[in-house]
Amino acid sequence: MRRRNDALALLLVDARMPQMSGTEFLVQARKLYPDARKVLLTAYADTDVAIAGINQVQLDHYLLKPWDPPAERLYPVLEDLLGDWSATYRAPFDGIRVAGSLWSPPSHEVKEFLSRSQTPYQWVDVDQDAQGRALAEAASPGLRHLPVVFFPDGTTLVEPSARSLAEKIGQKTTPARPFYDLLIVGGGPTGLAAAVYGGSEGLRTILIERETTGGQAGTSGAIENYLGFPSGLTGADLARRATAQALRFGAEVVTAREVRSIRAAGPYRTVTLDDGSELSCYALLLASGMQVRRLDVPGVEALTGAGVFYGAALTEASACRGKDVVIVGGANSAGQAALSFARHARRVTILLRGASLSEGMSQYLVERVSDTASIQVLTHAVVSAACGSDRLEGLDVTVGSEGAVHRIPAAAMFIFIGATPRSDLAAGVVERDPGGFILTGPDLRVDGRLPRSWPLARDPFLLETSLPGVFAAGDVRHGSSKRVAAAVGEGSAAVGMVHKYLETV
Repeated sequence: MRRRNDALALLLVDARMPQMSGTEFLVQARKLYPDARKVLLTAYADTDVAIAGINQVQLDHYLLKPWDPPAERLYPVLEDLLGDWSATYRAPFDGIRVAGSLWSPPSHEVKEFLSRSQTPYQWVDVDQDAQGRALAEAASPGLRHLPVVFFPDGTTLVEPSARSLAEKIGQKTTPARPFYDLLIVGGGPTGLAAAVYGGSEGLRTILIERETTGGQAGTSGAIENYLGFPSGLTGADLARRATAQALRFGAEVVTAREVRSIRAAGPYRTVTLDDGSELSCYALLLASGMQVRRLDVPGVEALTGAGVFYGAALTEASACRGKDVVIVGGANSAGQAALSFARHARRVTILLRGASLSEGMSQYLVERVSDTASIQVLTHAVVSAACGSDRLEGLDVTVGSEGAVHRIPAAAMFIFIGATPRSDLAAGVVERDPGGFILTGPDLRVDGRLPRSWPLARDPFLLETSLPGVFAAGDVRHGSSKRVAAAVGEGSAAVGMVHKYLETV
């Protein structure tokens, strides 16, 4: 019952039971349900037992057997106790509970996955909640593995993988068929737009996303310049709406699965998934987006997930209440994060390599950041070390041309220092630029010539790579504008080019 988070109002226990006494039973039950009312049934000879029960478990009442007639001797007592319990009862959370530590990286990953999937959950901090700690220890002795995820059906997962968690919350993780007309790698705005248009135009379409849909945009606390949403919307909302739209049109959306490699076999394009299985298709769209650039300074790697985070990590906002937060970076995503955390933190410090926010941030964000009293900006500042044993406690920051090092207190640091294209899955298969971005269309020409690997008489379509039938769109593509609206546009435009390609297959 406790694992299911069921409510329990009253325990009615006989003093003499076959394997333990009623008092012994109540001592154990009280650990799980301390607020439940406790009634002991005793015989005249058990008065001492009742007194012991009052002392040991704060017994609410004891009844002498027999209690005939019950309408006078039993029911009124129970009714009063249930009334007292109901007056102070708060319904338990009827959903998923995540019991973990704020300083446990796997706990952060699970919270982030559920949040980005827009799956409601209740956070139970085992360092603060004694009952939650006891419950977690029953599933993970010594709390060696955290978090413990409790589900309403009474089942638990200990330190779950993204795939096992996705399967448990009802996300699709296994493709329904071995072959598709269009296979999309990546579930950000580009991939979701392509899935919507592919599905709506009758193509057998599947989207495969390594985490959960939304991509980098899904971590944004507010997208305020997206057409048609004057009040803005969160990245998670955009992902939820787009995913529902793609499913409505019959596209398959598979999450928590990673495409490891691609290859061509005649007119077919084949991808290998993380478990070694393969899927084939006529046309393949690479919309795998970007991966965050890591901050390579002492202490950061060891404290990642324990006060050091990449991206917005809005699941940690409440844990930052009244504390000092540092944002590293000066692009729009950093500005949005600073404004979001300023609602909770005591102070938010933005560290800039450059001289001004205006160098990389939209003007409307620059003005809002400047008008927020709890946000300060340090220019010409570089993190040189992250300090702390099991959690972040402060940062060593080098400031100015003289290289003076200052220690800045920080309970959390959120890093926005750019990203690199997630294109390794296509290495050696399609042409890429020196930065790893995939070349498409006219960008494939060097000195007016297409690469030798291009086998057709026609030119590649605008978003087609050096391998016919393989397209690239969004942030992973060379020359893309790195804007959400542009990513959506490229994803939808790619489907039109897929149709043209399929006419030739």
